[in-house]
Amino acid sequence: MHVHYISFLSASVLLCASIPSAASPDAAINVIFPSSPPASSAVNVVYDNFLGISFELSSFNTLWGENTSTVPPAILNYLHNIRSRLGDSSPLRIRVGGNSMDESVYTPKQTQMLTFPDPNAPSNNIPTNFGPLLWDVMTAVSTMVGGITYLVGLSMREDMASWGEGNVVDTAVAARKALGTALDGFLLGNEPDFYSGHGNNPGYNISLYINDVGTILDGLRNSPSGNLIQSPLIGGPTVCCGWDLKNVITSGLDGYNYKYYSMQHYPTHICGGENPTNTNMSYFLSHSNLDAFVSWNQEGIKLAKASGIPMLLTEYNSVACGGSNISDTFAITLWAVDVALKHAASNFSSVYLHTREYGVRYNLFDPPSAPPDPSNLNVSSTPISLKPGWRTGSPYYAELVLAETLSRSGSVVVDLNLNNSETNPAASVAAYGIYDSGGSTRGKLVLFNFADTDSKLNQTFRVPGGLKSIVETRLLLASAVDARTGITWAGQTVGEVGDLQGDQVTVNTDCWNGCAIQIPGPGLAVVWVGDDTMWTGNSTLPDFAVNGDCRAGDAHYAPVVLAVVIAGLLAILC
Repeated sequence: MHVHYISFLSASVLLCASIPSAASPDAAINVIFPSSPPASSAVNVVYDNFLGISFELSSFNTLWGENTSTVPPAILNYLHNIRSRLGDSSPLRIRVGGNSMDESVYTPKQTQMLTFPDPNAPSNNIPTNFGPLLWDVMTAVSTMVGGITYLVGLSMREDMASWGEGNVVDTAVAARKALGTALDGFLLGNEPDFYSGHGNNPGYNISLYINDVGTILDGLRNSPSGNLIQSPLIGGPTVCCGWDLKNVITSGLDGYNYKYYSMQHYPTHICGGENPTNTNMSYFLSHSNLDAFVSWNQEGIKLAKASGIPMLLTEYNSVACGGSNISDTFAITLWAVDVALKHAASNFSSVYLHTREYGVRYNLFDPPSAPPDPSNLNVSSTPISLKPGWRTGSPYYAELVLAETLSRSGSVVVDLNLNNSETNPAASVAAYGIYDSGGSTRGKLVLFNFADTDSKLNQTFRVPGGLKSIVETRLLLASAVDARTGITWAGQTVGEVGDLQGDQVTVNTDCWNGCAIQIPGPGLAVVWVGDDTMWTGNSTLPDFAVNGDCRAGDAHYAPVVLAVVIAGLLAILC
């Protein structure tokens, strides 16, 4: 893999050498990048690992393998691609949870990592029993990719009188012991505002929930292993739809020693089938829709900020209940980046893109084919997961972009409201200013062109002068908003084993007196206008090539033990 730099010595020269040709450009837009962020924005500093991944527990064995000897090289590449772009002290954020975790039972004597007791369970709610192998695999993968910090779900959906409280304590004791410093925290419950409507606990309400939380926390404080939450470890309430976050907090959650407040949110769903709303691509291409999306539960978010408790969006993606026909398109790549940055600008400390079992259209990645027996998930999927032929979903590219855009030194993100894009539905552009070094210096610009190729318009953005002599630009591109393949970030696309293919392309432009950056529709540019470190290199780990032949990669990876672990995998595969 090579790193290419394209230099333009004249500020009047556009980035035409690095982008597809198109018709005459649209009118140039002046980008105004104030020297400092507004005081209201400066209070929210985020870091390079802001965008994590949320995994549905029931899909874990098909994606991560079934034990430490069968971890697919593809998932290692997918995760290492992100981790390698983060600072040494910024582990990749992973959440393990979802409905299946909230319907789960931890079985300490279970020898399989996961088992599935109900063959007739609906795909959106698969009860999953798990054993200690889950912690072993999570620990091993963290070592392999250079550092992961985990949020682990604790089930509280079942009737606590039968098993809930005791199993929660058992799970917490085991996870804390096995994961050690890799444990970021526990998410207690998942979407409790659905417990009543889904029939799990008819009549369940906020008052009952607060009482249940108190009972569980008492159990965690008085466990056989001592006080598990002497230092804050619990997050919640992870509401999604029905309950008001502020109401939950002020009804008693604020009386508990929580590490995080959390929620999850999708703009629409397909639970009842496709309809004009959940198949409307134009919604996802309008930056003006984000204010309403991100401001859901705004009063609760403000309360969390005022209380000094970090706010997490522990699950988001395009269309809930499995995605629609637009969920795997380039439009969603752009939207996923836009949503992450908007949350970073709106008092969130971290957000997580959700991925599930094979065939879910919004997934970040999929194994080569479905499990061998979809009617019996207890049949091993390892022979499939270890093969090449993985599909990279369009939202995955957002992870690479965010990991490079936000700084390990801390960034403040500000929506620059370009062309009144925050409120103007007709605006086809948007821009964010990224202030690095904790918000003290102008570091980067993120420029969006949502126009499709049918418009045959390149969009020119005029970057102000006096920031940096030479600015560096990387582009996120595809042939059209409905493209599902051929997506590239900095000239690279993701291959069939999660490997980055192609040369990494960075465009250098003389910009001390200002410069023009041209982006084709659809596309996005990240422009480095400050001194923050730009990641370069090859994040692909040693794996097997697409044709099945073994090969040794030229990757640079942090932990020396990784070479030994990967060598063991290669011995199994080749």
